[in-house]
Amino acid sequence: MFTGIIEAVGTLAEVKGTGGGYRVRIETPLAPQLKLGDSLAVNGVCLTAILIDGEHVMADVGPETARVTTFGALRRGQSVNLERPLRFDGRVDGHFVLGHVDGVGTVEDTRPEAESHWLTIAFPTPLAAYFIRKGSIAVDGISLTVAGLGERQFDVQVVPYTWAQTTLKLLRVGDKVNLECDMIGKYVVREMELRARG
Repeated sequence: MFTGIIEAVGTLAEVKGTGGGYRVRIETPLAPQLKLGDSLAVNGVCLTAILIDGEHVMADVGPETARVTTFGALRRGQSVNLERPLRFDGRVDGHFVLGHVDGVGTVEDTRPEAESHWLTIAFPTPLAAYFIRKGSIAVDGISLTVAGLGERQFDVQVVPYTWAQTTLKLLRVGDKVNLECDMIGKYVVREMELRARG
């Protein structure tokens, strides 16, 4: 489990195809703080460290993950948001993020306001029930607040620190992003569905 508070931006040093999936090598100063089998959120996707070598960590991306996330278009040299798992003996910032992507969104607009930036992101129709105004959303693993909400898109305002310390500043109109909706909201919707079935 994660919080959506990004610890570092890493670089995909290597991407190798493995029969529908990928094996990735990520360069990051977080690598020496990991051990084999540890989880690492990469652009909001929970991966498992299978090899650690200096400032490099290697992980496998399965075919299903490649299909349902932006990982199907991974490329060498790409910057990625990284977060180690939540420690339950520490403070919790952000919101609870599982690292299980619900869908892929598309950047529709990016615009500055003072020192902050706005992003408008379109989401897949099946996710509509999980969005509420002022609710939480993880975009490429970053915990953000839904500031505006339409039928098929939402707006987030990104403060200068988050803009500078994550990959959000690299996004352009048309780019794809991983979306994970708030876990509590998903449980509420599921409960309502079950009650409606009687």
